[in-house]
Amino acid sequence: MPRILVVAGVSSGAGKTTVTLGLLEAFRRRGLTVQAFKVGPDFIDPGFHALATQRPSYNLDGWMCGRDSVRETAARQSADADLVVVEGMMGCFDGVDGTSEDGSTAQIAKWLAAPVVLVVDASTQSRSAAAVVLGFERFDPELRVDAVIANRVGGDVHARWVRDAIASSCRAVPVGAIRHDASVTLPERHLGLVTAAEGPLTPELRRRLGETIEASVDLDRLLEIAAPSRDFAGSAGAAVVPSRARIGVAHDAAFQFYYAENLDRLRAAGAELAFWSPTVDRALPDVDGLYFGGGYPELHAPALSANVAVRESVRAFARAGRPIYAECGGLMYLAEALEDLDGIAHPMVGLLPTTVRMRPRRLTLGYTEVEFTADAPIGTAGTIVRGHEFHYSSMDPVPASVPRAYQITRVRGEGRSEGYLIDQTLMSYVHLHFASSPLIAQRFVDACAAVGRLRKP
Repeated sequence: MPRILVVAGVSSGAGKTTVTLGLLEAFRRRGLTVQAFKVGPDFIDPGFHALATQRPSYNLDGWMCGRDSVRETAARQSADADLVVVEGMMGCFDGVDGTSEDGSTAQIAKWLAAPVVLVVDASTQSRSAAAVVLGFERFDPELRVDAVIANRVGGDVHARWVRDAIASSCRAVPVGAIRHDASVTLPERHLGLVTAAEGPLTPELRRRLGETIEASVDLDRLLEIAAPSRDFAGSAGAAVVPSRARIGVAHDAAFQFYYAENLDRLRAAGAELAFWSPTVDRALPDVDGLYFGGGYPELHAPALSANVAVRESVRAFARAGRPIYAECGGLMYLAEALEDLDGIAHPMVGLLPTTVRMRPRRLTLGYTEVEFTADAPIGTAGTIVRGHEFHYSSMDPVPASVPRAYQITRVRGEGRSEGYLIDQTLMSYVHLHFASSPLIAQRFVDACAAVGRLRKP
């Protein structure tokens, strides 16, 4: 039965990811099997978790997936683990709005009956850190704030002041103080951290992170705090499903944003997944359907554009009526052209009649609910599924003659038509979480299997 900890921050930028990666590395070095999770709609942190644990990391999102799905995912993926470490998002209580806990780290911690390790950036405070921790303890009495790690302390004296202040005023136990060290931070870019696929979390950096945590945090005390969780003990694995369709999943430096749960659900529905690279491969894999996730196609636009044979093959695949699902970066790749940050337009697949532009930079960020208004490869009319948008690019207007399959409603926002449907290709800026509507994966595999049957002699 695994033990569980939730690493939460008092705010974004407090150092949750650095602390989490250090904990994952340190506990794995002790011989523990550690399963990581990430709260919220995040693709980058789980990639780093997987490097540290040698296991896929899964997203737990209260708003998109709901309580039962979150608990089921946690149970399934942690059944063979010794320790579960859940990295929070933003500040501990931050979620979809300012009045509810929906979508927050606190919500997930309570659903999993998990103790919270609060990370406090103590770089500009000492005794005041105790007031911050006390506020988090009292804000929601149902939340178990059981431990505190002070991050970015200036030295031994500063660390002692912070520790003594918390110990004398708070219920939570101060379990560590980490000195500021810029050399163990990860680089960032416009959508967050540089991704794991680009190699910033080197074995040497992982070693230093683990050693920093071992020297700065009482790991034995943390394990005591991480009491066994009986509330979501589950059984490992799932029944093996015979393959009935082969789906090509674009996966390289340009396309790497996929929820692990989405891929698992496709496999559970009978899909064999073939991972390939639109950037470097010279031909499509032999598949019945294609899945293009998000990523950074704008950073690899010259290479994607230069791979003419693959662009033409994808276009022919779509025009033959074979199923394609493309979200965010995938939509950008299937457009006519992609204008990069320097204003240079690169020809893309040419299926969606529009140009995607990175200038001027306009951030679109938020949860979305999608209702299908037409049948599509991944859903039938009336299906409701949840997801999120996170992009800096924008599109030129798409002609009204291109059918729309979605009615999108943003949280606290207005609705609009989206989900561009051309033959059996569905393109959208929305990243859907398949756990929010269990029939999504089944529908996509059904569509691909139908094509596969027609292709067989």
